Amino acid sequence: MASKTFDSEARLSWLLAALAGLVGAAAFTHSAGYFVTFMTGNSERAVLGVFRDEQWLSISAALLLATFVLGVIVASLCRRHFWLDHPHGPTMLTTIFLTVAAVVDLVVDGWSNHQVSFVPVLFVSFGIGSLNTSFVKNGEVSIPLSYVTGTLVKLGQGIERHLAGGHVSEWLGYFLLWGSFVTGATVGGCISLVIGGSQMLLVAALVCAVTTTYTFFHSDRRALVAAGRKPRKAVESAS
Repeated sequence: MASKTFDSEARLSWLLAALAGLVGAAAFTHSAGYFVTFMTGNSERAVLGVFRDEQWLSISAALLLATFVLGVIVASLCRRHFWLDHPHGPTMLTTIFLTVAAVVDLVVDGWSNHQVSFVPVLFVSFGIGSLNTSFVKNGEVSIPLSYVTGTLVKLGQGIERHLAGGHVSEWLGYFLLWGSFVTGATVGGCISLVIGGSQMLLVAALVCAVTTTYTFFHSDRRALVAAGRKPRKAVESAS
Protein backbone atom coordinates (compact mmCIF):
# COMPACT_ATOMS: atom_id res chain seq x y z
CA MET A 1 0.00 0.00 0.00
CA ALA A 2 2.75 2.41 0.97
CA SER A 3 4.73 1.60 -2.18
CA LYS A 4 1.68 2.43 -4.31
CA THR A 5 1.55 5.87 -2.69
CA PHE A 6 4.99 6.65 -4.08
CA ASP A 7 4.98 4.65 -7.34
CA SER A 8 5.77 6.15 -10.74
CA GLU A 9 2.13 6.91 -11.54
CA ALA A 10 1.68 8.71 -8.24
CA ARG A 11 4.81 10.82 -8.80
CA LEU A 12 3.63 11.74 -12.28
CA SER A 13 0.21 12.70 -10.90
CA TRP A 14 1.87 15.13 -8.48
CA LEU A 15 3.70 16.77 -11.37
CA LEU A 16 0.54 17.09 -13.45
CA ALA A 17 -1.47 18.36 -10.47
CA ALA A 18 1.16 21.06 -9.97
CA LEU A 19 0.85 21.88 -13.67
CA ALA A 20 -2.94 22.20 -13.29
CA GLY A 21 -2.44 24.59 -10.36
CA LEU A 22 0.04 26.70 -12.31
CA VAL A 23 -2.24 26.88 -15.37
CA GLY A 24 -5.19 27.81 -13.16
CA ALA A 25 -3.13 30.61 -11.64
CA ALA A 26 -2.13 31.83 -15.10
CA ALA A 27 -5.78 32.15 -16.11
CA PHE A 28 -6.98 33.64 -12.82
CA THR A 29 -4.40 36.16 -11.66
CA HIS A 30 -4.48 38.47 -14.69
CA SER A 31 -8.10 38.04 -15.74
CA ALA A 32 -11.41 39.14 -14.28
CA GLY A 33 -11.23 36.24 -11.83
CA TYR A 34 -12.12 33.38 -14.17
CA PHE A 35 -11.68 29.87 -12.77
CA VAL A 36 -10.56 27.13 -15.14
CA THR A 37 -10.01 24.54 -12.40
CA PHE A 38 -13.06 25.24 -10.21
CA MET A 39 -16.08 23.86 -12.05
CA THR A 40 -18.13 23.66 -8.85
CA GLY A 41 -17.83 27.44 -8.52
CA ASN A 42 -18.55 27.97 -12.20
CA SER A 43 -21.69 25.83 -11.92
CA GLU A 44 -22.95 28.01 -9.07
CA ARG A 45 -21.97 31.20 -10.89
CA ALA A 46 -23.88 30.08 -13.97
CA VAL A 47 -27.04 29.85 -11.89
CA LEU A 48 -26.59 32.58 -9.28
CA GLY A 49 -25.62 35.24 -11.80
CA VAL A 50 -29.25 35.22 -12.90
CA PHE A 51 -30.46 35.98 -9.38
CA ARG A 52 -27.91 38.78 -9.00
CA ASP A 53 -28.91 40.28 -12.36
CA GLU A 54 -25.39 39.69 -13.65
CA GLN A 55 -26.00 38.06 -17.00
CA TRP A 56 -22.34 38.07 -18.01
CA LEU A 57 -21.42 36.19 -14.83
CA SER A 58 -23.82 33.41 -15.82
CA ILE A 59 -22.82 33.39 -19.48
CA SER A 60 -19.07 33.35 -18.83
CA ALA A 61 -19.37 30.60 -16.22
CA ALA A 62 -21.54 28.51 -18.55
CA LEU A 63 -19.03 28.92 -21.39
CA LEU A 64 -16.17 27.86 -19.12
CA LEU A 65 -18.14 24.77 -18.10
CA ALA A 66 -18.87 23.95 -21.74
CA THR A 67 -15.27 24.30 -22.92
CA PHE A 68 -13.99 22.27 -19.95
CA VAL A 69 -16.37 19.40 -20.74
CA LEU A 70 -15.52 19.71 -24.45
CA GLY A 71 -11.84 19.31 -23.54
CA VAL A 72 -12.68 16.12 -21.65
CA ILE A 73 -14.72 14.78 -24.58
CA VAL A 74 -12.10 15.55 -27.25
CA ALA A 75 -9.24 14.11 -25.18
CA SER A 76 -11.30 11.00 -24.42
CA LEU A 77 -12.12 10.52 -28.12
CA CYS A 78 -8.45 10.89 -29.00
CA ARG A 79 -7.54 8.39 -26.29
CA ARG A 80 -10.04 5.89 -27.68
CA HIS A 81 -9.01 6.21 -31.33
CA PHE A 82 -5.48 7.62 -31.57
CA TRP A 83 -3.46 7.58 -28.35
CA LEU A 84 -2.00 4.96 -26.11
CA ASP A 85 -3.67 4.78 -22.72
CA HIS A 86 -1.10 7.07 -21.10
CA PRO A 87 -0.86 10.74 -19.99
CA HIS A 88 1.27 11.98 -22.90
CA GLY A 89 -1.68 12.62 -25.24
CA PRO A 90 -3.77 14.79 -22.88
CA THR A 91 -0.75 16.86 -21.84
CA MET A 92 0.14 17.39 -25.51
CA LEU A 93 -3.41 18.59 -26.22
CA THR A 94 -3.21 20.89 -23.20
CA THR A 95 0.07 22.34 -24.49
CA ILE A 96 -1.50 23.04 -27.89
CA PHE A 97 -4.47 24.87 -26.43
CA LEU A 98 -2.37 26.86 -23.98
CA THR A 99 -0.26 27.97 -26.93
CA VAL A 100 -3.40 28.91 -28.86
CA ALA A 101 -4.62 30.85 -25.80
CA ALA A 102 -1.33 32.79 -25.63
CA VAL A 103 -1.44 33.59 -29.36
CA VAL A 104 -5.08 34.70 -29.22
CA ASP A 105 -4.39 36.91 -26.21
CA LEU A 106 -1.35 38.36 -27.98
CA VAL A 107 -3.48 39.24 -31.02
CA VAL A 108 -6.36 40.64 -28.97
CA ASP A 109 -4.54 42.45 -26.17
CA GLY A 110 -0.91 42.81 -27.29
CA TRP A 111 2.33 41.69 -25.69
CA SER A 112 2.57 44.40 -23.05
CA ASN A 113 -1.00 44.17 -21.72
CA HIS A 114 -0.96 42.36 -18.38
CA GLN A 115 -4.64 41.41 -18.46
CA VAL A 116 -5.98 38.24 -20.06
CA SER A 117 -9.27 38.67 -21.91
CA PHE A 118 -12.07 36.13 -21.74
CA VAL A 119 -11.68 34.32 -25.07
CA PRO A 120 -8.13 33.04 -24.35
CA VAL A 121 -9.35 31.74 -20.99
CA LEU A 122 -11.83 29.51 -22.83
CA PHE A 123 -8.92 27.79 -24.58
CA VAL A 124 -7.19 27.37 -21.22
CA SER A 125 -10.36 25.81 -19.78
CA PHE A 126 -10.43 23.36 -22.69
CA GLY A 127 -6.81 22.44 -21.94
CA ILE A 128 -7.54 21.81 -18.26
CA GLY A 129 -10.46 19.57 -19.22
CA SER A 130 -8.09 17.59 -21.42
CA LEU A 131 -5.44 17.42 -18.71
CA ASN A 132 -7.90 15.82 -16.31
CA THR A 133 -8.14 12.75 -18.56
CA SER A 134 -4.45 11.93 -18.04
CA PHE A 135 -5.15 8.98 -15.73
CA VAL A 136 -7.95 6.66 -16.82
CA LYS A 137 -8.79 3.13 -15.70
CA ASN A 138 -11.73 1.11 -17.03
CA GLY A 139 -12.95 4.14 -18.95
CA GLU A 140 -13.14 6.41 -15.88
CA VAL A 141 -10.75 9.05 -14.55
CA SER A 142 -8.76 7.46 -11.73
CA ILE A 143 -6.82 10.55 -10.60
CA PRO A 144 -8.68 13.87 -11.05
CA LEU A 145 -5.93 16.48 -11.19
CA SER A 146 -7.88 19.68 -10.59
CA TYR A 147 -10.83 18.27 -8.63
CA VAL A 148 -9.53 19.44 -5.28
CA THR A 149 -12.86 19.08 -3.47
CA GLY A 150 -12.94 15.34 -4.13
CA THR A 151 -9.28 15.00 -3.19
CA LEU A 152 -9.91 16.69 0.16
CA VAL A 153 -12.92 14.48 0.85
CA LYS A 154 -10.77 11.39 0.21
CA LEU A 155 -8.02 12.95 2.34
CA GLY A 156 -10.41 13.34 5.27
CA GLN A 157 -11.70 9.80 4.89
CA GLY A 158 -8.14 8.50 4.74
CA ILE A 159 -7.23 10.32 7.96
CA GLU A 160 -10.23 8.73 9.66
CA ARG A 161 -9.13 5.27 8.51
CA HIS A 162 -5.61 5.98 9.77
CA LEU A 163 -7.00 7.03 13.17
CA ALA A 164 -9.06 3.84 13.23
CA GLY A 165 -5.93 1.72 12.97
CA GLY A 166 -5.00 2.00 9.30
CA HIS A 167 -1.74 3.06 7.68
CA VAL A 168 -0.51 6.58 6.91
CA SER A 169 -0.76 5.69 3.22
CA GLU A 170 -4.55 5.85 3.63
CA TRP A 171 -4.32 9.64 3.31
CA LEU A 172 -0.74 10.60 2.42
CA GLY A 173 -1.20 10.16 -1.34
CA TYR A 174 -4.21 12.50 -1.37
CA PHE A 175 -2.34 15.04 0.74
CA LEU A 176 0.60 15.00 -1.67
CA LEU A 177 -1.75 15.38 -4.65
CA TRP A 178 -3.46 18.36 -3.00
CA GLY A 179 -0.12 19.81 -1.92
CA SER A 180 1.19 19.53 -5.48
CA PHE A 181 -1.79 21.44 -6.83
CA VAL A 182 -1.34 24.17 -4.24
CA THR A 183 2.40 24.30 -4.95
CA GLY A 184 1.71 24.76 -8.64
CA ALA A 185 -0.76 27.54 -7.90
CA THR A 186 1.82 29.20 -5.63
CA VAL A 187 4.47 29.04 -8.34
CA GLY A 188 1.98 30.47 -10.81
CA GLY A 189 1.14 33.26 -8.38
CA CYS A 190 4.82 34.12 -7.98
CA ILE A 191 5.27 34.21 -11.76
CA SER A 192 2.23 36.48 -12.05
CA LEU A 193 4.02 39.08 -9.91
CA VAL A 194 6.64 39.43 -12.65
CA ILE A 195 4.73 38.93 -15.91
CA GLY A 196 1.14 38.80 -17.02
CA GLY A 197 -1.21 38.54 -19.98
CA SER A 198 -0.01 36.57 -22.99
CA GLN A 199 3.46 36.32 -21.43
CA MET A 200 2.00 34.41 -18.47
CA LEU A 201 0.05 32.12 -20.77
CA LEU A 202 3.14 31.51 -22.87
CA VAL A 203 5.15 30.52 -19.79
CA ALA A 204 2.36 28.12 -18.81
CA ALA A 205 2.45 26.65 -22.33
CA LEU A 206 6.24 26.21 -22.16
CA VAL A 207 6.02 24.51 -18.76
CA CYS A 208 3.30 22.25 -20.14
CA ALA A 209 5.46 21.43 -23.19
CA VAL A 210 8.34 20.39 -20.93
CA THR A 211 5.92 18.30 -18.87
CA THR A 212 4.57 16.71 -22.04
CA THR A 213 8.09 15.69 -23.05
CA TYR A 214 8.62 14.18 -19.61
CA THR A 215 5.36 12.21 -19.78
CA PHE A 216 6.40 10.76 -23.14
CA PHE A 217 9.71 9.44 -21.86
CA HIS A 218 8.16 8.53 -18.50
CA SER A 219 5.35 6.34 -19.80
CA ASP A 220 4.51 6.43 -23.49
CA ARG A 221 7.99 5.57 -24.76
CA ARG A 222 8.20 2.62 -22.40
CA ALA A 223 4.71 1.53 -23.45
CA LEU A 224 5.71 1.68 -27.12
CA VAL A 225 8.81 -0.39 -26.43
CA ALA A 226 6.74 -2.92 -24.51
CA ALA A 227 4.13 -2.96 -27.28
CA GLY A 228 6.82 -3.83 -29.79
CA ARG A 229 7.60 -6.96 -27.80
CA LYS A 230 4.01 -8.24 -27.68
CA PRO A 231 1.71 -9.72 -30.29
CA ARG A 232 -0.67 -7.09 -31.70
CA LYS A 233 -3.81 -8.74 -30.26
CA ALA A 234 -2.31 -8.80 -26.77
CA VAL A 235 -1.45 -5.10 -26.99
CA GLU A 236 -4.94 -4.17 -28.21
CA SER A 237 -6.62 -6.16 -25.44
CA ALA A 238 -4.34 -4.58 -22.81
CA SER A 239 -5.27 -1.05 -23.92
